[in-house]
Amino acid sequence: QAQLLEPGGGLVPVGDSLRLSCAASGGTFSSYATGWFRHAPGKERECVAAISYSGSKSYYADSVKGRFTISRDKAENTVYLQMSDMKPEDTAVYYCAATIYALRSTDVFTEKSGYESWGQGTQVTVAS
Repeated sequence: QAQLLEPGGGLVPVGDSLRLSCAASGGTFSSYATGWFRHAPGKERECVAAISYSGSKSYYADSVKGRFTISRDKAENTVYLQMSDMKPEDTAVYYCAATIYALRSTDVFTEKSGYESWGQGTQVTVAS
């Protein structure tokens, strides 16, 4: 399993932007399909964005479409979640996840059960 480290997170004003990063050790993201999940109090953990290991396919939850962008930097072995026009409902603990078990380079995983490696989570709070 890859070890995932998520620095970043914090408190941001409504409408502002924030970029989360997820660095991998013990593997390269070019071999892993990856995703970003968030868990808000009283809600289920949900996938907000995911990308195939080829990088050619991506998924966004309707609630973040047009505002969030998932990307990868192969040289730095890092996955990013760029968040813009942030809203109070974006407040949550954000987790990155990775799986090496994608059968196809275009597979995108949106369920928690699809991932075997998880970061420790980072708190994002959007102040209204």
